[in-house]
Parts: sequence; structure tokens; C-alpha cells
Amino acid sequence: MNTHTPTHRAIAAVALAVTLALLPVTSSVAHAQPARNSGVSVPVTGTGTAADGTVQTLTGTLTIQRFAKSHQQIVAVGTLVGTLTSTAAGSVPRTVVTQVSMPLVNDAAAADVMALASCDILHLVLGPLDLNLLGLVIHLDQVVLDITAVTGAGNLLGNLLCAITGLLNGGGPLASIAALLNSLLDILG
Repeated sequence: MNTHTPTHRAIAAVALAVTLALLPVTSSVAHAQPARNSGVSVPVTGTGTAADGTVQTLTGTLTIQRFAKSHQQIVAVGTLVGTLTSTAAGSVPRTVVTQVSMPLVNDAAAADVMALASCDILHLVLGPLDLNLLGLVIHLDQVVLDITAVTGAGNLLGNLLCAITGLLNGGGPLASIAALLNSLLDILG
């Protein structure tokens, strides 16, 4: 039985991805948009192996300042402040301050969600029709035509049509979820 909650998995994914992304990089401050609020802070720890084989550990805090929709997924945007230590002889711990954007779910979970995602393209109801064409009588009962696009890997037309309908309705459900998460963040922050 898996005892990890989705929040713990998201934090673990953030920690691992941030650690691996920072290993070859020196301390830097990225240009960021002004924060909406002070944000919500979560502890971050992670370990990775550098190209030279040394083990590096990151311990710090990720302050989530907002949520956004990016490439068909929701991302947490914030500032990571931490200390990067190395097992290399003579290495000095480095302070890392960087702007990060991390997906809330890993790629496998996102693929599962996207495979189930669909959007309605057309719902057409035609009433009964009776035709008499020079003695040829045609009777057609009610016709209901539903066209639904299914998104996911390999569903090119479904992905395209859902993207177009997403443009027409203001960003689709992911934009609404990101807006809701930002409202919660404002309340918590």
C-alpha cells in the first residue's frame, strides 16, 4: 500500500527535479515577475550525482508564489533558496537562489490524465424527418450526433481540436484550475 499522498509526491518530484537541474549550475538569480504575495513555503531536499561522480545534496525552501498553465499542465512557480553541498574534497557549500517552474504531477501521471481528457466538439440533434419524393417515402427518426475529441499521445486530431476549443473558451479547464489554486494561495499567503 502506498502511504505517500499526492502532495508528498509533488514535493518529492519538485525536490528531485530542482536538485538535478541545479547540479551543473552556479548560483544565480533569474528574472522573475513580481510576486502576487509572499507565497507558501515548503521544505525541499534532494540528492543527485554530478558528472564527476560526486554526490551533491540540496536542502532549502521553495516558496510557491503562483500557479500557471504551461504546455497542457499546471505548474507551481516560485523561488528556491537552498544550500548545495558536495562530497568532493575541499568543496564549499553554495547558496542557491533561483526562480523555478515545476509541474504539479510527474510525466507519467500527466499522461494518464491527458489520455482520459476529452472535449466536446459538436452536439447536434435533428428532429424526425418525413420526405415524399415522387412516391418514394423516406422516414428518419430523431438523429443525435455527438463528436468528441480525445487527447493524448498519438491523437493528433483530438489534440488539435481540443486546443482550438480551449482557445475559444478562455484557456480551458487547466486555466480555471490554475486560477483556483492562485486564489487559495492568496488566502494562505
